[in-house]
Amino acid sequence: MLVLSRKVGESIVIQDQIEVTVLGVEGDNVRVGISAPKDVDIFRKEVYLAIQQSNRESAAPTQANLNALMKRMDDSNKK
Repeated sequence: MLVLSRKVGESIVIQDQIEVTVLGVEGDNVRVGISAPKDVDIFRKEVYLAIQQSNRESAAPTQANLNALMKRMDDSNKK
């Protein structure tokens, strides 16, 4: 992990496309602004992790879905 110190109004640039600017510091809170191309998704980490979990759950077959698929395949083989 790269650790940098920046003051309010200062920025860092990532791969010529993403700029992260420190907008303000109040106690333990740091406000940052992010400028990036529209095709770059930017999420808070807790939101990103929730999306990833939801995607894993959506992709995982449930026993009920597997049973329904097996029944459908069995029914189609009987015709």
